[in-house]
Amino acid sequence: MAQKQLVVSIRKDGTVHAETVGMKGQECLDYFAVLEDLLDAEVASSTYTDDYTAVPDGQATAAVQTVGDD
Repeated sequence: MAQKQLVVSIRKDGTVHAETVGMKGQECLDYFAVLEDLLDAEVASSTYTDDYTAVPDGQATAAVQTVGDD
């Protein structure tokens, strides 16, 4: 399992860029909420990576098939 990281960069214009590494699903959103509190700031824009839609480790997916009365 990859180590969980929050990579934060402060740009020359003062804006903050943050990216999560090693997280899947909505877990990353918790880290951004903490960062917003620490910086007393709000996320201006965001982009979800493929990891956002991935299933977190330890969680299973299930395929459900509906069977009709024929």
